[in-house]
Amino acid sequence: MHESSLAPAPRPRYEADGIVIRTLTTNDEYDEAVALQDEIWGAGFTDRVPASILRVGQKVGGITAAAFDAQGRMLGFVFGLTGLRDGRPVHWSDMLAVREDARGKQLGEKLKNYQRDLVRDVGVETMYWTFDPLVARNAHFNLNRLGARIAEYIPNFYGSNTGSILHGALPTDRFVAEWHFASANRQARDAAPPQREQPAADVARTAVVENGRVRVVEPLPKATRVLVPVPRDIEALLGANQDAALAWRLATREAILHYLALGYQVTAFDRGSETELPAYELTHSPSRPA
Repeated sequence: MHESSLAPAPRPRYEADGIVIRTLTTNDEYDEAVALQDEIWGAGFTDRVPASILRVGQKVGGITAAAFDAQGRMLGFVFGLTGLRDGRPVHWSDMLAVREDARGKQLGEKLKNYQRDLVRDVGVETMYWTFDPLVARNAHFNLNRLGARIAEYIPNFYGSNTGSILHGALPTDRFVAEWHFASANRQARDAAPPQREQPAADVARTAVVENGRVRVVEPLPKATRVLVPVPRDIEALLGANQDAALAWRLATREAILHYLALGYQVTAFDRGSETELPAYELTHSPSRPA
């Protein structure tokens, strides 16, 4: 099970400050990636990927790569598996984790781009992964910085008892992100919220917050654009008030599934402002009746 590969190791990528990004090669490195999962998701995380799978995945086109500092300490890692979807090779990125003290260096984006480049070498042009729709920073990273699109919304994808400190007891609703390498805009976009038209008859918010609670509201029936707001920091809210976090989960689920079923698509993510919450923009072509 642990025999060495005969294929040459992919070329490392050297970054500033002595950071190097490369695939994992030793048992100690795979063990460190497991320990990093415990650090990020908590020791009780039931979906932890063991060292054996992190290693074996690379035998069949999967990727287990990490960023190391100048002293060889692992700062973050990415793991994914390659397979077939509709007869074409695709890559599913299962995990991306960066230590808290190493954030702010764009390591998540660098690891994702390294992963992309490696799977392109084996003929993959599309990558998939999931993320929590309520985590605003991940929505910005996936949609605005990487240029991925939303393929679908899946309620409670991983179940409600993952044992992770990040998930609590919330249903694990997830967006499936779809990243087409040839067409995605991979340039970093302006961090400021995009300029939008003034709200008018074709724009409506799908949820409002009243006295700390969120509820769904019924937008105008012929709206071509709708906004689905999310909390600024769902993890802080989950730690402070699980009932409020659950209310957000159920309200956004109802709104997003309703409009996706009518043919709307998630087309943008606004990071919000001091007075406005972050929000997904869903649009519908007027040529297609809702």
